[in-house]
Amino acid sequence: MVALVPTEAHGDERGAFLNFIEAQRAAVRRSLLGLTEEQAASRPSASELSLSGLAKHVAEVELNWLRLAQERPNERQRTEETWGDAHRLVDGETIPDVLAFWADVVKETEDFVRSAPSLDDTFPLPPAPWFPKDGRVSVRWMLLHLVQEMGRHAGHADVIRESLDGKVSFDLIAEEKALA
Repeated sequence: MVALVPTEAHGDERGAFLNFIEAQRAAVRRSLLGLTEEQAASRPSASELSLSGLAKHVAEVELNWLRLAQERPNERQRTEETWGDAHRLVDGETIPDVLAFWADVVKETEDFVRSAPSLDDTFPLPPAPWFPKDGRVSVRWMLLHLVQEMGRHAGHADVIRESLDGKVSFDLIAEEKALA
């Protein structure tokens, strides 16, 4: 897992997008390094967010964007009643479960992006006031949005982890390298 995307690692536009998204995913995953389920579920800041909840949320968000782009139903679509469950582990879910689910989503996302005929291909969005007015976005737009979404939540994860035990991202990178 990398902290900074190497400049030579991009290859092409698709590879660049996927590498930048992966760098942000890795930061979220890394924030869980060495924590117990209880520590990862704790909420040490003013926010209601936890590290395990963030990991679950970003995995489900990525799946949702993938399903929109594929124009397929999202098998994990949240309802108003289950919306809060997207931000915390429930019903026996564990960090390994969430990470395994996310790994499957990542593979499917990467396969989809690499096989898309063009990053300019568009797909419809459901009506919502926060979506673009024309109701369609391109695969490229989705990838940029995933960079933004993952980056925002990686920053949340940094603050929460530092609040838990004082470790910052560079501490966790060093720990990860020592474990490798």
